[in-house]
Amino acid sequence: MKKALIISSFPDITSSVEALLHEADYRPILKASSGNEVRRNIRSEAEPEIIVIVSPLTDEFGQELALMLSETTSSGILLLCRNFICDDLSEKVAGSGIEVVPLPLNRTIFLNSVKRTSAARSRMTGIKKENSSLLSKIDEMRLINRAKCTLMEYLKFTEPQAHKYIEKQAMNNRQTRREVALKILSSYKK
Repeated sequence: MKKALIISSFPDITSSVEALLHEADYRPILKASSGNEVRRNIRSEAEPEIIVIVSPLTDEFGQELALMLSETTSSGILLLCRNFICDDLSEKVAGSGIEVVPLPLNRTIFLNSVKRTSAARSRMTGIKKENSSLLSKIDEMRLINRAKCTLMEYLKFTEPQAHKYIEKQAMNNRQTRREVALKILSSYKK
């Protein structure tokens, strides 16, 4: 099940949004009524897949909260507001990944926005994982290159000889190249 958070000070809209999120297979659905409440608890809770903000809130409009959440979480964010300010609000949050949905609530528009937001979040999560994997590989390559330089400096190996030595040690000792590189660096760089 996908977790959701509704931030709203309007009980009737909250219940409508909750029913539509249930329809889209979101459970559990957490609720909050103010920006301050969310700011206090966002770190203590597991991150929801989608956050729906119904503006205005009791303590703020909701735009600032939406922007803060878009920067600090990977949750998809829907900002619901009155129809006459939708265009202005969309321009203000453009580029932040926040979907602005007009009120009064239209079932089709809302569910399509939920689908788009969820798809964008899934795509972003995949990109973050790929980025993390690439950064890890780059870190490993830097470490291995430092170990090669160390072998070249202390044992007067050529670069191909140092590379072959690390590969052979990894294979013979059933270790990763990273482990061999760390061992080399700890042996020679004291």
